[in-house]
Amino acid sequence: MQKKSKNLSIEIGKINTLEVMRDTDYGYFLEAKDENEVLLPNVYVMEDEMPMGSLIDVFVYTDSEDRPVATTKMPYAKLGEYGYFTVVDYKSYGAFVNWGLPKDLFVPLSQQKEYFNIGKKYVLRVCLDEQTGRLYATQKIGKYFNRDLKGLHQNKQLEMLVLAKTPLGYKVIVDNQYEGMLFSNEIFEAIRIGDKKIGYIKATRKDGKLDMSLQPIGVKAKVGEAEAKILHCLEASNSDLPFTYKSDAEEIKKVFGLSKKNFKRALTSLIEDKKIELVQDSIRLVKE
Repeated sequence: MQKKSKNLSIEIGKINTLEVMRDTDYGYFLEAKDENEVLLPNVYVMEDEMPMGSLIDVFVYTDSEDRPVATTKMPYAKLGEYGYFTVVDYKSYGAFVNWGLPKDLFVPLSQQKEYFNIGKKYVLRVCLDEQTGRLYATQKIGKYFNRDLKGLHQNKQLEMLVLAKTPLGYKVIVDNQYEGMLFSNEIFEAIRIGDKKIGYIKATRKDGKLDMSLQPIGVKAKVGEAEAKILHCLEASNSDLPFTYKSDAEEIKKVFGLSKKNFKRALTSLIEDKKIELVQDSIRLVKE
């Protein structure tokens, strides 16, 4: 187990590893190596798990009076990350969104690309105003995308956040830094804006964007992924499933999240490996 290392300084918008230094009426004061302190309010203090001198992980942001404050709660997205946030209040100067912490996150009017409606959700990036030290969110995310794709390769597995629907498919934010696309004819599962998905690089493009896939690239990789999905569904149902080589493509997509082509390949492989068997008009797990 890797030993924790104390933060050199307190960083707003990030997880900080800080030392428990002082107990006060308001809570614990936590210290970084540069001896700067931040308050962890009493509501987050757990005395048995936070003895004096111990190192704890906390998220640091600013309170309603713009003072740094620590919390053991984690926001939906940290500084430099993207999230799908619900608007909870709207003023003439901007909107406020719920990001999982007691103080809502501010979205200045200048950082909105459209009129925000209370109750509606938007994909936003968490940013820091260097002059004031305040965190804010922006909908204007284009300038933050990394166009340097060096070191990325086909089939590299990365996390994606679904950004928007287009005539071609869905725009996605990949690994919190790249812009990518999922094409409609390669999607075999339900997908919505704000969903977080595991994806695989299909191709890197000259314009600095990524073509992504929800399935691994290559016949062997796809078969392995498809086999796992079929076995999972059979184990979860604990019974036979009414599917064969002749099953309807839409039903296969609905239940397994697979194309009929990949389903048939995986079916053959699983039968050959004696992991499943065909029984009349169904498939069944082979009992060991």
